[in-house]
Amino acid sequence: MSGRTSAWLAVLLALGCLVYHVDSRSVLQPASESQCGYQSCHPTKANMLNVHLVAHTHDDVGWLKTVDQYYYGSETRIQKAGVQYIIDSVVEALLRDPAKRFIYVESAFFFKWWKEQTTKVQDAVKMLVDQGRLEFIGGAWSMNDEATTHYQSVIDQFAWGLRLLNDTFGECGRPRVGWQIDPFGHSREMASMFAQMGFDGMFFGRLDYQDKDERLMTKNAEMIWHGSANLGEQSDLFSGALYNNYQAPDGFCFDILCSDTPIIDGKHSPDNNVKEKVDAFFEYVTKMATRYRTNNLILTMGEDFHYQNADMWYKNLDKLIKYANERQANGSNINLLYSTPSCYLKSLHDAGITWPTKSDDFFPYASDPHAYWTGYFTSRPTLKRFERDGNHFLQVCKQLSALAPKKATEFDPHLNFMRETLGIMQHHDAITGTEKEKVALDYAKRLSVSFKACEATTRNVLNQLSVPSAQQQTGKYVLEFKSCPLLNITSCPVSESSERFALTLYNPLAHIVSEYVRIPVTDHEYKIIDNKGVELATQVVPVPGTVTNIKHRSSSAQYELVFRATNIPPLGYRSYYIEKTSSSGKRLKPQALPKATSSVTEIGNNVRYPLNYQVKSPHYLQIELQNIKLGFDSNGFLSEVIADGLTRQVSQEFLFYEGAVGNNAEFLNRSSGAYIFRPNEDKIHFAADQVQIEVYRGDLVDEVHQTFNDWISQVVRVYKKDSYAEFEWLVGPIPIDDGLGKEVITRFNSDIQSEGVFYTDSNGREMIKRKLNHRDTWDVKINEAVAGNYYPITTKIDLEDDTARMAILTDRAQGGSSLKDGSLELMVHRRLLKDDAFGVGEALNETEYGDGLIARGKHHLFFGLSKDRELVSLKSLERLIQLEKLLPTWKFFSNVESYTAEEWLTTFTNTFTGVSLVLPKPVHLLTLEPWHENQLLVRFEHFLENGEDAMYSKPVQFNVKNVLSAFNVESMRETTLDGNAWLDEAQRLQFVPESEAAAFNSYGTFSEDAESVQLLRADKPLLGVKYAEESLPAGALGAESNRIKREINPTLYNMYDAKTKLNPEDIDISEFADSDSKDYIVELSPMEIRTFIVNLTPA
Repeated sequence: MSGRTSAWLAVLLALGCLVYHVDSRSVLQPASESQCGYQSCHPTKANMLNVHLVAHTHDDVGWLKTVDQYYYGSETRIQKAGVQYIIDSVVEALLRDPAKRFIYVESAFFFKWWKEQTTKVQDAVKMLVDQGRLEFIGGAWSMNDEATTHYQSVIDQFAWGLRLLNDTFGECGRPRVGWQIDPFGHSREMASMFAQMGFDGMFFGRLDYQDKDERLMTKNAEMIWHGSANLGEQSDLFSGALYNNYQAPDGFCFDILCSDTPIIDGKHSPDNNVKEKVDAFFEYVTKMATRYRTNNLILTMGEDFHYQNADMWYKNLDKLIKYANERQANGSNINLLYSTPSCYLKSLHDAGITWPTKSDDFFPYASDPHAYWTGYFTSRPTLKRFERDGNHFLQVCKQLSALAPKKATEFDPHLNFMRETLGIMQHHDAITGTEKEKVALDYAKRLSVSFKACEATTRNVLNQLSVPSAQQQTGKYVLEFKSCPLLNITSCPVSESSERFALTLYNPLAHIVSEYVRIPVTDHEYKIIDNKGVELATQVVPVPGTVTNIKHRSSSAQYELVFRATNIPPLGYRSYYIEKTSSSGKRLKPQALPKATSSVTEIGNNVRYPLNYQVKSPHYLQIELQNIKLGFDSNGFLSEVIADGLTRQVSQEFLFYEGAVGNNAEFLNRSSGAYIFRPNEDKIHFAADQVQIEVYRGDLVDEVHQTFNDWISQVVRVYKKDSYAEFEWLVGPIPIDDGLGKEVITRFNSDIQSEGVFYTDSNGREMIKRKLNHRDTWDVKINEAVAGNYYPITTKIDLEDDTARMAILTDRAQGGSSLKDGSLELMVHRRLLKDDAFGVGEALNETEYGDGLIARGKHHLFFGLSKDRELVSLKSLERLIQLEKLLPTWKFFSNVESYTAEEWLTTFTNTFTGVSLVLPKPVHLLTLEPWHENQLLVRFEHFLENGEDAMYSKPVQFNVKNVLSAFNVESMRETTLDGNAWLDEAQRLQFVPESEAAAFNSYGTFSEDAESVQLLRADKPLLGVKYAEESLPAGALGAESNRIKREINPTLYNMYDAKTKLNPEDIDISEFADSDSKDYIVELSPMEIRTFIVNLTPA
């Protein structure tokens, strides 16, 4: 290294330290004299076909190997992949040649590598980033799945990855383009989130094979995606489908993992193939150019875990560029250049043309006529639920870290570890359940360790808040504040082994909540007092025998102690003292009711609103006045629902599909597997024709315990003050002794005339209309009647007619559909005996302790009037309960054997709130977390859509400073959704949509120039181009027959003209906006999220 270079690096180091300290208090400090981003793009040539060569690697954060195995490159017999070598090799190659470019995506791997580097290497990398030679794309902790992830977790993992990039590299580290090249379908909400984070565009690799064909034939592979039906242009995102998934053209894979012939340019070599290679390349891009609208093409030169020896790629790319561009002297109009996705996007923007639009999503994804990637919506159901628990506790850990009176040094490492673990869990081969089983176990282990880390923080903070300072001792805690992770199978060591214990309910919502609480206990005689010494009403119900009989369930609990906890403070807690009483005989052991002699067994109430009932304040509407009643027939099945004055036939049953088994050699022989849902001839079997039931009634809850067979059971509950029913299912071990894999569903049937239409959520936010055997943008041909109509359900699925409505909330991601009018089905568990040949290499046959996996979960059923409902719509009620089920109170248990009830009351602070004034009813405090020093990151969201409720689907105002008065707020400033760029400084590239009439007319005419089509294979890892051996007749795929002519609907486009503006008469100016300072007034329209950095006065 020259002396001049060394001096330059020393200057960079000093500047880097300065920038780091500035960044610790601010967002996106510009790097001086940097030439990154669009300024670093190599120039294109006018009147030529510019081919943007993008050097990239796709590095799965776990899949066939664990995260660490992929990083360090171990277990090479499974896969030759070592991420540390990739980054080492690429950095060395980039430093040697300023013309070269490379993009990197997965922040989880990059920062693992970064921490291991010397200052000298870090300075060199900063130089590469400042000059745009190394560019970060996407930038989240992992490349997240889009079907099974919840929006809160996606936002969190982007915020953390982008923050570290910002802290490390400043503005030049901020990605401008999303890069979702491997997820198995794409959600509309993901597009909206990218747009709200300030991204200019996004590129993706996988879409339905029919959709891709149609889009390429009509030059619609690149589009403006309307990411929201509520937010207008702020959610629009330019999006492009890559031509070749994300791999290099056939014959041009120059990695050590590939077998393509390199470019041999020895002048006298008999193997010289320069002309052959350039001719083949020109033929490829010339054909590709007929499918896109501008004179710019993007080619992804890299695949899974490529560039472990970057020189192999770059040497051949140098030759390809050199010899291809030399032909320009002889009249060639093709120009090759090193580029990045952002530079390609800028070229598209500068072309100055209009673009087609899209308003739906890219689900479900099919890679061939019999491979619908809808199985992973449900695969590994317990891991999916564990991730949801992780997100729940992460929010608790963030909030308590922020609320702590005294900050311990270990708080940040604990919180960061859980942030990063949840970021890994969003990866498209993690939460999806498409990894090898040993990798799934590694994910679960990581998540378990992160719980323990954050539990240390929450224990510390809760002791600070509840224990008198005189009793607090460094390193010792008076109260345990333990979590019980196995409450779902009624197991908790503290409550089972203690005669006296305290239960602390922490509420992570910024609303006052009340909820029913269930505690595992060993006896039936307990009393509970609240923080005021008031004894509460309780009920004891037995643990179902199907739960107590679970093998290896280490619990002595035979009962659940039920009580209603009321008025839990927002962002605060309330504690309860629970004591086992002497066997006085006051409370009898719970007994099942005698079997009904009539044909119908009923549970629940149906209470109407009193005629003189009036709402005092829309922010404190008590929803519990309306209730629901269920009826069960003589065979033990649900048979009717009574709600909102309606009595309707509603049934619920468990069924299972047989998983198809084949050799995967041709499309028709595709097996059902971790990715693919393919029932054998769509066969479906009832789990039972008669159900054994036990009925328990009480003052707080009515329950029906159902046993369908040896491996399926359920508890149906109606709590006295709830207006919905709870179905807690237990499935497994799924038997396979008959040699059949099984995919288990629960199905709710009603007489609602839904006409083939139903609705599913998009990542837990906006609802999207679905129609049986239909896609909005092309005339779909579905060869798998069941799997081809399955969609991802993150939180809710519903249907309705003019009178009645039915909705089901889920507690984890699941696949679901409505295959007949009035019917909703959800897949809860699957166990299969054959791999589907898409790369994971093993059957989805999860086991524990030598038996098949047991899964337990909950569905919440809503039923009632679809419109004209008194006071509050069913849709808005579903939204509120959805939020309360996503983030219920977190339960902390402490042994208090040494304290009497009176001593407990007088010794500890048993209630606390972190919010002075609660938020308006439709507003959720999505995020409250410590950010940089003396900073908070906060997000507020309006969680209703336009038109969902006459009262609540309106813009609202509130005062942030009043809400956060527990903090010494100095100032606040709004950022993009991720929290890392000032909103008033964020500028996005604007793309112009074409009118619908122009979009249709621009299709023109086209023809399929081949008699058959070979589909690009979709199995992983991508190590060179592979095509399916089987070909499809052109007519079986041809876009011409799939073309749809749609009537022009001007209102569809008018709705995207602008963000909904506040009219004075629509503004809900509540008592929460009473501060004199207007700097802290926030307005929120339906579905809007706003993000702020709140600066605190230094202590």
